Amino acid sequence: MPHYTNVTRMLLEHRPQGAIVATPTQDHVPTATTLLEAGVPALVEKPLADDLSEAARLVRIAGRSATPVLVGYHRRHSAAIQAARQYIALGHLGKIVSVTGASLFHKPDPYFDVAWRTSPGGGPILINLAHEIDSLRALVGEIAAVQAVASHRVRGHPVEDTAAVILEFETGALGTLVVSDCAVTPFSWEQTAGENPLYARDDSRDSLVLAGTHGSLALPSLRWWRQNGERSWALPFQKGRLSIQPADPLVRQLDHFLDVVEHRAAPLVPATEGLRSLAATLAVQQAVNTGSRVVPLRL
Repeated sequence: MPHYTNVTRMLLEHRPQGAIVATPTQDHVPTATTLLEAGVPALVEKPLADDLSEAARLVRIAGRSATPVLVGYHRRHSAAIQAARQYIALGHLGKIVSVTGASLFHKPDPYFDVAWRTSPGGGPILINLAHEIDSLRALVGEIAAVQAVASHRVRGHPVEDTAAVILEFETGALGTLVVSDCAVTPFSWEQTAGENPLYARDDSRDSLVLAGTHGSLALPSLRWWRQNGERSWALPFQKGRLSIQPADPLVRQLDHFLDVVEHRAAPLVPATEGLRSLAATLAVQQAVNTGSRVVPLRL
């Protein structure tokens, strides 16, 4: 397998049908730009950039180009997320009023031997909560504003180890999210979904609950509760569980990227979607830093 010191040198000798940009975040935009200008479709790992203006620049470049960009929010390819989106679209929850989510796990100490993981930008907000933000945008809609607090008292690194977030959605729904990389619990998507064999699994738990005026849905188990007709806390629930065919969302993302490269499909997560999820995630970080309510930037 040939190796190259940079993408420009690679393109002088070899022009791939598509390329995965999994470089450090700050290099995503220049690398993807070079690929797009050469007509090479790109799967860009999330986040799209470490700066919103840079991400917006890549969106503009992608918009001027006929070459597609797929952003690597791989959870959008999860069978559970896709089944939940369909269930919500059919109106089974009614109007969603509340979202409760947790992303709580314990990263082993050697994980932090890499210096950037203990520096600003290397904490669970931008690395892990970013997936929750994108998933909720896909399920509930755009995020109108956020408030947040964070702590680094356990690990003592300059970057947070725990954060709590309040979300306001444009639909009127309200949500709470907590994230921590020093909590020994099974309450994270990876450990409840069992989609990635690298993580220990406890499928008796859920990490996300969507509650609406007619019913509620827990993920990733896809258990649901409804009351048809009269609704009251005194009345029993109808309940069940959606059935899906389990599949690795990372594999499904790669299969989808092949379809994008071969022009059989449009990107499920185009650059514009990557920009909006990045804006919402950076708003959480800004809310932590300022202690104020922050409206995600729209570029």
